Amino acid sequence: MTDVVITGTGLFTPEHAIDNEALVASFNTWVDAENARHAAAIEAGEREPLQHSSSEFIVKASGIHSRYVLDAAGILDPQRMRPRLPSRSNDEPSIQCEMGMAAARQALETAGVEPGEIDMVIVACSNLERAYPAVAVELQAQLGTQGHAFDMNVACSSATFAIDLAANAIRGGNIRRALVVNPEICSAHLNFRDRDSHFIFGDACTAVVLEDAALATSETRFEILGTRLATRFSNAIRNNAGFLNRVTDSDPLASDKLFVQEGRRVFKEVCPMVAALINDHLQSLGLEGNDLSRLWLHQANHHMNDLIARRVLGHDPEPGQAPIILDRYANTSSAGSIIAFHLHHADLESGNVGVVCSFGAGYSAGCVVVRRL
Repeated sequence: MTDVVITGTGLFTPEHAIDNEALVASFNTWVDAENARHAAAIEAGEREPLQHSSSEFIVKASGIHSRYVLDAAGILDPQRMRPRLPSRSNDEPSIQCEMGMAAARQALETAGVEPGEIDMVIVACSNLERAYPAVAVELQAQLGTQGHAFDMNVACSSATFAIDLAANAIRGGNIRRALVVNPEICSAHLNFRDRDSHFIFGDACTAVVLEDAALATSETRFEILGTRLATRFSNAIRNNAGFLNRVTDSDPLASDKLFVQEGRRVFKEVCPMVAALINDHLQSLGLEGNDLSRLWLHQANHHMNDLIARRVLGHDPEPGQAPIILDRYANTSSAGSIIAFHLHHADLESGNVGVVCSFGAGYSAGCVVVRRL
């Protein structure tokens, strides 16, 4: 069976950033206006007043201090509270294609691979810009890659699921090289008027180059020792936006058409599921938590990562052992664990083993065990 290596990663970070203080100021301005508008109902006990948010609340709940977004002005406008992304003509590159090109070119350069040497492109993310044509095929055309391309969606686990597909295609001899791209525009499906979640997401795009190990020339190579995936249906994280909305006559602006979750339930149910997945996967490879030099976990919540890391390692992670990037990027869905890998892998030495793991809606979880060559 062909050995597969990761030889390059790329990251696109939007130029706009919003810190907690600015986000809270916008949210609280809207809250005050809503409470004033419904003052009579609140006074009569017919309606509960909306509560303010605070930076302290956000940090305590999630560990997030800031986030990057494609548009800050629209989000911070209390009259709008959603990004303003102008429509593009069919002859212009789509937003996700443009994000993907930036991340992909960096990954290809790091890998020392020309676009024409790529045989498969997978665009995997939590929300795709359109139903068709596939963003991946558009990206294939813009980059000049060969072979085939397709889109896929497994929410926050999309990147690791796509890496599994790409690695298996290379192992089976069907392709030689693959490019996995994760353009996440999470700010577009976030309800910035929901106190419990208005701070969660940010925007970013990552890219990963995978190759047949016999062809790789990059100095930085991570052998994929194994991949493992798991899913279990749950409504605890949900988004009901879809093409059937127009025929069911549902409100396209209803809150359930955006991200909704039961946070405490998710924490309680997902953490043990993910820790078990990683531990079982390691055991199947003859490894255990003590063998890991690094855990690149999904960046949704600092508390979740701490708990999962402890259950896998058997102790509190040492500084840098389970790097956190959500403090400045927030939750970037499937891109999060890849951002952590991209920014925190260069110091590993030959033979060091690490785990890339993502998890989220579905529930879904993907685990990729790698070793630095």
